[in-house]
Amino acid sequence: MSPGTGRGSEQGAEQGTGSVPGLGHNGGPSMEPGVLWRTHAWRSAQKKLMPNTIPKLVLQMRLKRAAELGMDYKTYAKVRQTSGQDVLGLLFSANALRLLRDPHLPDLERAALARVEHAGRLALIYRPLAPEVVEAVNPEIDIAGPAPVFTEGWGAMRDKVQSVMRQRGLSGASVVVIGDAPLEREWTTAGRAAAYLSAAEYFKNGAHS
Repeated sequence: MSPGTGRGSEQGAEQGTGSVPGLGHNGGPSMEPGVLWRTHAWRSAQKKLMPNTIPKLVLQMRLKRAAELGMDYKTYAKVRQTSGQDVLGLLFSANALRLLRDPHLPDLERAALARVEHAGRLALIYRPLAPEVVEAVNPEIDIAGPAPVFTEGWGAMRDKVQSVMRQRGLSGASVVVIGDAPLEREWTTAGRAAAYLSAAEYFKNGAHS
């Protein structure tokens, strides 16, 4: 056996740098000491190769849709991701719209609802205001109904919330509830709605700031 061609030299070659994985190797980390760090580094590199942005055209469409609903893009994207579908209706409480004794919408809320496009504008109204009067004097509200109150049971809450949705032909998963009181957050569950936003979140440009 000639020098440099013995078993020891073969082992040295196998352990040298620059060795190429054989057939069937998936390119992943080897199972040697330090494997945890190499696994982390490998997965990080793989993640960087994966697309983490949506196509520009889709992004532009969703930005436009968020504006039509009066939402910022981040809020709209989160709601859409949660529900798995577009928002087709906004259900406001009388508190969120600041409809307390005067049936007419305040100027800021009126302007915000007037800008909403391609979505139902629903409202649940508390006494002493009458839903039919509120609907009649505010063209910015498509459908108004009586709001559930805390003395009523869960069944009554469910029926009242879902009733205005049905009148507009909407499923709960396509509706966002916008309220301004703790009880109104429960309308989301009662109506199986897509999400709940506080009035301050929705009217963040001035109406409730």
